[in-house]
Amino acid sequence: MTTQKSIQEFLSQNKLAIVGVSCTGKKFSNIVYKELKSKGYQLFPVNPKAENILGERCYPNLQTLPETIGGVLVFTKPIETENVVREANSLGIKHVWIQQGAESEASINFCKEKGINCVSGECILMFAEPAAFYHKLHRWVWKLIGKLPK
Repeated sequence: MTTQKSIQEFLSQNKLAIVGVSCTGKKFSNIVYKELKSKGYQLFPVNPKAENILGERCYPNLQTLPETIGGVLVFTKPIETENVVREANSLGIKHVWIQQGAESEASINFCKEKGINCVSGECILMFAEPAAFYHKLHRWVWKLIGKLPK
């Protein structure tokens, strides 16, 4: 279960890989990439089908990243997410955010078994500060109806 503590621990990581960021530049993963970049995060796009994404060098997998990162934000298909979290674990990465739509029971269970701080079922833009007005509103509504992590 995702908690405010697990969210804040993930967000405190300054260097993040975004696995599954889209080659087209038109998907939600690209919006998140641009937003997090504007908030000061150092980001490394990961997609084996691209050399560059949004003007940045793209990496085929986590093992090829040029620096040590603190966390992985996952936008892959659920069937691929388990491989991503296994690769993260093999590299000693202890913070994973599985964006809504990318989660699988197997990947979440793997993170739990390996002691990886795993955030799932949440949109990172609701929590990464400074959040836009509509994300703050969304967060407020979720708090009001009891869906906001505690």
